[in-house]
Amino acid sequence: MSVLMVFLDGVGIGDPDPAINPLVDDRLQVVPSLLGHSSPKFPVSSPGSVSTLRLLDANLGIEGLPQSGTGQTALFTGVNAASLLGRHFGPYPHSALRPVLETQNIFTRLREAGRSVCFANAFPQRFFDHMASKPTRLTVTTLSCNLSGVPLLRAVDLMEGRAVSADITGEGWAELGYPEIPVIEPEEAGRRLRLLTRTFDFVLFEYWKTDHAGHSMNREEASGVLTMLDRMLHGFITSPESENVLLVITSDHGNIEDISTKVHTRNPVPLALYGNGCRRIEGILSDLRGSDLTCITPAIIRYLLNDSGD
Repeated sequence: MSVLMVFLDGVGIGDPDPAINPLVDDRLQVVPSLLGHSSPKFPVSSPGSVSTLRLLDANLGIEGLPQSGTGQTALFTGVNAASLLGRHFGPYPHSALRPVLETQNIFTRLREAGRSVCFANAFPQRFFDHMASKPTRLTVTTLSCNLSGVPLLRAVDLMEGRAVSADITGEGWAELGYPEIPVIEPEEAGRRLRLLTRTFDFVLFEYWKTDHAGHSMNREEASGVLTMLDRMLHGFITSPESENVLLVITSDHGNIEDISTKVHTRNPVPLALYGNGCRRIEGILSDLRGSDLTCITPAIIRYLLNDSGD
């Protein structure tokens, strides 16, 4: 069993009021059901294939609004970064968190255990130029890759189908100076992620446009962003044998679930699970007494190492 983790920036579980919460749009096939807002509309190709949902605390015992730097560090290391700093911090990780990220991030720990990993997002050359000139202005995910020796994928990987664009379809790459990058359907992006799970034990895809849409307070933008995500997830779930991959969907803090405000929320975030491995990782989460962002990385590691904790 491999794991596909879809990290959604800025997605909480809030009031299911369609006037303020675009996640409950009944035109979406997958997202509302995985997040507990409707009955499943997507096919389940195996009787053992299930989906479950947990609500996780993103506040981590600290007052104020959760931020990406500390929230993502907690999510991808299992360490309560907000507690370490005594405050929420973001969007980038605080320099004091670098030692934690260097030794505890999920890429490092899985590679040390002999598992193969892949960060599926592709990056344009301008990102690598930025990384060289401002190495402290990296997100938790890109810094974790840098510290663990996981290569970041490039335009050539996207062109050859070995990566997925941050906007899912690749439409934005022409403006970045890559008119040759083809625009694909969101369902094809989901199928690409399925193919990557055949090569790697752990695959991560990061979707930051949800957070951007939440800050915009623009319902049309939010609906478009979620439709792309919904179609990508549908493409993955309907791929052959997708139920044999554990799909993990989670976030770092709330935002898009309440477009009546442009700031982050203190709502819980989802930990949505889909696939034949749901029951086993649910047992691991129960053993860990997982109730906040810090439970995700330890649970995935134990799952992939086939460690029951006994």
